[in-house]
Amino acid sequence: MNHPEALRVLSAADDWFKSSASGGQGECVEVNTTKTEWVGVRDSKLGAGSPVLAFTRAQWRAALKTL
Repeated sequence: MNHPEALRVLSAADDWFKSSASGGQGECVEVNTTKTEWVGVRDSKLGAGSPVLAFTRAQWRAALKTL
């Protein structure tokens, strides 16, 4: 699956969860890892209306290591 397809699939997904890497003061992101080999990330404050970022699992792991 390419990036545009991953964005389409993840944007339509309904099984998002708050990331454990989110800050505790309303700076939350939601993550979706259930639909593809991609990881979707969106702003929890905007919910389903939020734009979605799509990362490969390797990119997501690398990003989390920098936190």
